[in-house]
Amino acid sequence: MSFITPPLCDRLGVPFEHDVGERRLSRQAVDDPPVFSRARAVAVFEDGPARKLVHRLKYSDRGELARPMGAWMARAGAELVADCDVVTPMPLHRTRLWKRRFNQAAALAREVAKRGGKPYEPGLVERVKATRSQIGLTRRQRAENMQGAFRAPSRANVSGRRILLIDDVLTSGATANAASRALLKAGAARVDVLVFARVVSGKRNAI
Repeated sequence: MSFITPPLCDRLGVPFEHDVGERRLSRQAVDDPPVFSRARAVAVFEDGPARKLVHRLKYSDRGELARPMGAWMARAGAELVADCDVVTPMPLHRTRLWKRRFNQAAALAREVAKRGGKPYEPGLVERVKATRSQIGLTRRQRAENMQGAFRAPSRANVSGRRILLIDDVLTSGATANAASRALLKAGAARVDVLVFARVVSGKRNAI
């Protein structure tokens, strides 16, 4: 498995070819900064083993995989876990949850929270719009597809808290941005994102 290791972009968590000094920001992070503060991932999604693990957890009723995958995530995102007040999963829309009967992000979030000794609180953000699949969409189309998809319910204890948002995969960042925007709008102090795998286009990023 292609593990993601330093040197990394401080914001997006994508790997660099060479160490670039104290402040490490990829071109994408400078040109199109994310809504969330930081993102970290265990492995490269394009790599075969990481993709297989994600798909088995997500589609093949292999819930037991959440334990080792969550343990890997807790190590890869140790700084983010230490800095957060609460761990919450990326939500599914109720219709998709009813069909799948399983939210892989929730399973991973429970394990990360347990490993890091942090509170696990689902429901801090909810998906209120049944968006179409992101597969095959451009970066711009993904962002448009996610507009208005999330909100933080009034009952959620969000204000002033540092939130660690957990998902299985980070692709363009459109979903993470939309969910983070809803949490920040509700008063969250900061949102970081931790995933098992992320898409890394091409080779290690230039400065």
